[in-house]
Formats: sequence, C-alpha cells, structure tokens
Amino acid sequence: MRYEQIAAVDLGSNSFRLQVGRVVEDQIYPLDSLKESVRLASGLDQDKMLDAAAQQRALDALRRFGERLRGFDPATVRVVATNTLRVAKNALDFLPQAEEALGFPIEIIAGREEARLIYIGASHSLPAAVHKRLVVDIGGGSTEFIIGKGYDPLQMESLFMGCVSYTLNFFPGGKVDKKHLREAEVAAGREIQTIVHDFKRLGWKEAVGSSGTARAIADLLEMNRLNPGNTTGITREGLEKLKTLLIKAGSAEALGLAGLRGDRLPVLAGGIAIMSAIFQNLDIERMTYADGALRLGVLYDQLGRFHHQDMRDATVGQFMRRYQVDGGQAQRVERTAVAMFHDLMPDAGDPERELQFLRWAAKLHEIGISIAHNGYHKHGAYILTFADMPGFSKKDQGRLALLVLGHRGKLDKVSALPLSDSSWLLILCLRLAVLFHRSRTDLADLPYRLRRGLKGAIFLDLPSEWLAANPLSAAAFREEENAWRGIGLDLRVKSRSKSEWGQLVTASDSELC
Repeated sequence: MRYEQIAAVDLGSNSFRLQVGRVVEDQIYPLDSLKESVRLASGLDQDKMLDAAAQQRALDALRRFGERLRGFDPATVRVVATNTLRVAKNALDFLPQAEEALGFPIEIIAGREEARLIYIGASHSLPAAVHKRLVVDIGGGSTEFIIGKGYDPLQMESLFMGCVSYTLNFFPGGKVDKKHLREAEVAAGREIQTIVHDFKRLGWKEAVGSSGTARAIADLLEMNRLNPGNTTGITREGLEKLKTLLIKAGSAEALGLAGLRGDRLPVLAGGIAIMSAIFQNLDIERMTYADGALRLGVLYDQLGRFHHQDMRDATVGQFMRRYQVDGGQAQRVERTAVAMFHDLMPDAGDPERELQFLRWAAKLHEIGISIAHNGYHKHGAYILTFADMPGFSKKDQGRLALLVLGHRGKLDKVSALPLSDSSWLLILCLRLAVLFHRSRTDLADLPYRLRRGLKGAIFLDLPSEWLAANPLSAAAFREEENAWRGIGLDLRVKSRSKSEWGQLVTASDSELC
C-alpha cells in the first residue's frame, strides 16, 4: 500500500524530534518537523531511574507531537526511543503513559539498530560515493559509530557516552576548566578505544558527523573562522581553538561566539569533549556534516526502499517531472554543454564532479518556465535555492541555483563569484549550449570549435557562412562576447572562412592562437 505522508519520531536523550515526510515516487520530502529539548538523560539518577520531572517533560512534549500526528494511519508512524529509555530501569513503567500521550506505540531500539538507522539517514542525505564513510552521531546519552559504503552499513557500534551525560558528570553547573575538560576527553577515549582496532582495520576515506552536536560544533567553527583557510565542517585545528576559547571563557554561556544556539548551551561542553576524543583516538583530521540522521533513516526504513544510486540524480529527475521540463530540450542542451566542457576541461580539479553539476544544471535550467517565461532563470534559481532537494546539501543547492541563474541574461548578477571559480566554465558551456539550441530542434554536427588560447582566452570558432545564414545567432554570440568581456573574462568569437574552417579539423590549438 502507498501512503502520501509518513512520520518518524525520535525520542532522544537530549531532544525529542518529529519529522513528517511527503512520499513522491521513491523520494521523501520533509513536510513538517517539531523539536522539544526534553533533556531526558538529565532525569536519570544514580540508580538509573527516570525521575518524575523528566517524565513529565517527556509527556508534555509527546502530547504536542500527538496533536500533530492526529489522524495518521498507525502504519505510517514509527516511534523509536534511544539510550535513556534503553538504560532507565523504570522505562517499562513509563512507556504506557508515553504511548497514551502520543497515541502511537513506541519502540525502544538497541544501540546497533539506532546506528543502522542513523547510517541510512546520513547516507540518504549525502552524495553517492564509492568509498567507505565513517558516520559519527553524538547523542544525549550515547554515541553511534558506523562505517558504511553506499547505503549499506558495514560496521556499527554504540558507546555509552553522550553530550547530556558528560556535561552533567564532568561540568557540574556548566563550569569548564582545563582539568575537567581533559578528564572528560580521557573518559571518552577509554570508551572509543574499545572499537578503535576493528574500525581502523576496516578503514574509511571520509568522516561524517550527524545530528545536533556535530552541527553545532561545525557552525561555531565555520561562522567564527576557526578552521584553517576556508575549510568547512569540523577540523582538528578548529576544534583545538574552540576548546581553548571554551576554557578561557569558563563556560559555554560565556563563549559569546557567533552561531551559538541557546538550546545547545547546556550540553555543548560535553559534546566538545566527546568530539575531541573521537578526533584524537580515531586520528581524524576533518569531518564533514550530514543533515540526515536517525529520523530520516526511520522514514526510509519505513518505505523499505534503499536506492543504490545518487540521491541527487533521482531528485533532479523528479524535479524535471514536477516542473514539466521539456526533456528533449534539456537533453540537447546537456549533450552540447558536456561536449564543450570536454573541449575546455581543465587539468586540475575534479572534472567528474564538475560534469555532474553541469548535467544537473542543463536538466533543470528551464524549471522556472513553469512559473513564468519572463525571467524564468531567476524563478528557477529561486526554486533550487529554497526547495527541499533530497541528497543535496544547501551548499550544492546554492551552486546549482547559481548555474541556472547565470545561464542567460546579464552576467553581473553572478559577478560576485571569483573569476578563478570553476563555476564560470560551467556557466559558459551552459550559456553557449542554450544559444545553439534556441530553435529547440535537433541539430546534427553543430558548426563550432571551442578551444583555449593563450593567457586564459577562450575562442569560439564559427564558419562565416553559417553566421551569415543565421543572423539572429550571430548577433547573440557577439553579445555573448561583450558580456564576458564586461566582467573581465576573455571570450573571443572568431568567424572562419570556408578554407580556414577546413583547416581547423587537423590544426592544433597552438597553431590557431
């Protein structure tokens, strides 16, 4: 049976979260979300009993969630509880009250099952990759470690350490000093050492953090320029700087850094200590961030569909259908733009990644026409910036939107882009391809040659006879030449006589410069 909406509820040790997703073909699009900072783990006493105050906070949050889920078919809602309810001795007494408040059954899942779902969620929010990834999720009461490849988790562990429990145990009252931070790191290190051998033996190429702690730390490092250069995510160097600032401030509340969210302050010190220990014991230098985690994994687990393909390709295809893109025109523009990219392919960088973006932009360059033809490139860029696009990071969406925005019209609207940025090459290929296919008909053997010249110039050679027979295109290419000159980049359109054109087939680029 197919459902239009499904929901996942994550009863974490720090926060309770509800995610409602809209099912469109094989994709899940976020529709609504709720978050409550319950701090369930702070209610565990020394005997592992959940106190009355924490139970009441949980019940109040669940009643609010229950209102949002009212009317959902029970088959469409899955509720999972993690570490605190795993270890609380009175969890089974509390569970019936919790289920009544929410209106749906609650599963207390094991640590490795939590790790499996986290990996599914993280992998569905990341670009497909052939290499192995290490995914780390620091929760309120436990931390999950998973090595996986594609959508398949290969090694999973859950360790009994979390940002709530560590903050309570090592930083009472929120006070932070060098001694207690070191003690917290050593304690976390002892936990991590139990998995180091097996994880290092399996190995990974990329480290990824998921959920609130990783995002909070990454935001602090990026927004306060603590990472070296323009590095994004979490770096060892940036983490060390953040620890120094935290010790100097004496508490998370006194840090005064940009991007410091109030809901993370009570648990930040414990999260930083655990993350530092992870970097030290697993020899990590840099960690990226994934938006998807447990909730998204639960949603995809409900669907029971694990797509062994790049999520972004599926999303682009779905967007083409949703916005009724002319597939024939998109294919023409894509084919020509890709051929032009191969003509100009740079020696450095990652050409496969660049081609990926160029193909996506070609497929989606006309999605804005569904809103209005006038200024459709602007409408398309807006959609790509703000739409939910499974598999795409916000950064990737921004780049895709920039390519679509720049594919026609004046170039000064994207002139903030550094001239050294590789996106200019993609914009050039896309713009020229769109001009060639203005007639929206299949053209065999397009009469052009695109090549690099000296000092960064790019030459577009066109037969003089073709230019004379196509005055509209001739004028458009001349305007294009002026447009690129206006932003300081050198595109030269050269008209070639019949004899010159015949020589182009065998002549080298250096002979023609």
